[in-house]
Amino acid sequence: MGTNISAEEHILQPDYIKFFERGILRRMINESAKQLGSKIEVITTASQIPELVGQEYIKAFNQLEIENVNVIDIRNREDASNPVYLERIRQADIVMFSGGDQLRLSSIFGGTEFLQILKRRYQNEHFIIAGTSAGAAAASTNMIYRGQSNEALVKGEVQITAGLGFIDSVIIDTHFVQRGRIGRLFYAVASNPGILGIGLGEDAGLLITEGCMMEAIGSGLTIVVDGKGMSATNIYDVEMGAPVSIEGLKVHVISIFDKYDLAQHRLIMKKKTKVEEGVYLQVPDRD
Repeated sequence: MGTNISAEEHILQPDYIKFFERGILRRMINESAKQLGSKIEVITTASQIPELVGQEYIKAFNQLEIENVNVIDIRNREDASNPVYLERIRQADIVMFSGGDQLRLSSIFGGTEFLQILKRRYQNEHFIIAGTSAGAAAASTNMIYRGQSNEALVKGEVQITAGLGFIDSVIIDTHFVQRGRIGRLFYAVASNPGILGIGLGEDAGLLITEGCMMEAIGSGLTIVVDGKGMSATNIYDVEMGAPVSIEGLKVHVISIFDKYDLAQHRLIMKKKTKVEEGVYLQVPDRD
């Protein structure tokens, strides 16, 4: 599950907890096998203010009647090998990565037993891994870690490296609408058309089940960029620093309750949605 709300940016705003109560965190709990009895571990590694972020997540989950919430404050690779932390993630029902700097996540957890345990459990058990902002961006096998939005379609501007590897064949960018990052995603997909580009808008999230079915959650919009049918690009011909041309990218806009089949590259659009007291509700489709 990936979400796009940055703890560093929104943690002091009055609607921070309200957003989670009505959307992403509630859905996360509902998807867990133990629901209100879930054991949750919050990993604040990406954040520059881990103590504050950790406490805010504990309060948010407590307001949702979840009492078994703890913070794993890993700040370096030595911390990531701590046997106590390894045992805690073996026992957790939900692990959530906070926002911050996604490069900290990949450089601290890459190749560790900590990450191997998470991957094994994610692939073989009823186990939820969630990420917000940087935690969402780092969830895929490849991730964007650098690139100015206004120069994104210039060769060499967008930097891509290995992510945590929970999701294959996609690349995720966050704060997508607010920061005008569509060019970054276009470039990432043009440089590797075999991956699907996912841009999370503000207050937008994705729930991925069965390894391939992606459902939009939260009130915001998600952009999906599919390069599978791309007909041409000059990205391999132009010099570094030169603008890039692309022909034939396919773009989808998905909103709450829509689903996207990652294996089939197919959008399943929810036809009807209603809003009651600020909460989005599904309405059964009728032929």
